[in-house]
Amino acid sequence: MSASDTVVLPGERGRFWRIAGAGAAFQAGAAAIDSATIVASLVFQLTGSAFAVGFASAVLRLGWLLPQLVVGFLAERAERRLPFYVVGAYGRALMAGLIALLLWFGGGLSPAVLGAAFLLLWTVYAFISGVVAVPYNDIVGRSIRSEARSRMLAWRFFGGGLFALGVAAFVSLTLDVLPDLQAYALIFGLAALLLVLSSSLFVSVGEPPMPLRRGERQAPPDVRAFLHGGWQVLQNDGRFRLFLYSQWLGGATLMALPFYVVAADRSGVTPADVGLLLGAQTAGALASNPVWGKLGDSAGKLRMLQTVAVVRMLAPLLVLLLLGLEASLVGYMALFVVIGAMMNGMTIGYLGYLMEISPDDRRPAYSAYFNALASPAALLPLLGAGLVSLVSIQAVFFAAILAALLQLALLMRISRLAPEVSE
Repeated sequence: MSASDTVVLPGERGRFWRIAGAGAAFQAGAAAIDSATIVASLVFQLTGSAFAVGFASAVLRLGWLLPQLVVGFLAERAERRLPFYVVGAYGRALMAGLIALLLWFGGGLSPAVLGAAFLLLWTVYAFISGVVAVPYNDIVGRSIRSEARSRMLAWRFFGGGLFALGVAAFVSLTLDVLPDLQAYALIFGLAALLLVLSSSLFVSVGEPPMPLRRGERQAPPDVRAFLHGGWQVLQNDGRFRLFLYSQWLGGATLMALPFYVVAADRSGVTPADVGLLLGAQTAGALASNPVWGKLGDSAGKLRMLQTVAVVRMLAPLLVLLLLGLEASLVGYMALFVVIGAMMNGMTIGYLGYLMEISPDDRRPAYSAYFNALASPAALLPLLGAGLVSLVSIQAVFFAAILAALLQLALLMRISRLAPEVSE
């Protein structure tokens, strides 16, 4: 991936790199409080509960998705979408800072009380974060042309990956030299600072002019009309409908995500090694960016999603092998390299394809409809916790493999229904 590969119009260049830079800072901040490593390890230490680990992962995804229906309705009627972004972006930075203060000063609380307080603030963090998605997708969709979006997202994740390697080193060092709660407090404090930097960079881009509405279509006059519009989209847009179904299955593969750290813990990987796992995950994400960016803009977003669906099967297959062999830290670091590549490809492909199938003048509504309808899948980590508690930890990984196979079949069906034109 080179700068010369990035196709942008002269007026777009500044927006392209500021948006990519804002995304990179966000990725670094998100890596510091990654739900699959840092938060999963913290919650497991505080509670010892697989259900609490599953809840922390589920509520992050659910909080990201559910507010979008409300925000989408309001954004469709608003003259500007940037104020919604400001509320969500700076709000989540504030919540990360409050969690840092809780962990720093909460050492005198019992683990149960501290765990409950953390999960409460984490839930608020998740739902405030959900305000960001609709305005972000709309502003990026109007700022960056389709044929440059995958590369912009890849540069975002590439830069974020470089920053996140430093974050991973910071995490590893703090967990090694400080008491656990103080270490986690500093990690959340760093995340809050990076989220503020990300928000400020994105806001500095400004907002492009609003698109003209097609024909006589107007913003929905009330909530009922807005919701009816979503039902019509679900009925009439085959690509939207099948992509939604595939996203549900994708959520089923992700129900295993917080339990990779639990599997590592059962194999003897210590909490102090979580920073190394985060570093391995970041390295996998970093190395995969050129592949995902090139694939998404040349072969198409749908082909990229199909490739990611294949990669989704590798992580649960590998962890089952590691559990069978009672592998050491090195084996789990290799696993998290695969997870990092998978998560980056999943996010780039999802964002790119959703922008692709959303009409320019209805992007906030399409984002809101899609993510609200996809939100039930966010609860699947709780099902994963049930499988871990009632059956075995291996069961959740077998379920993830089956879901990835079904998702691939659905994505192939979308190709037959309406083949995507390569850009």
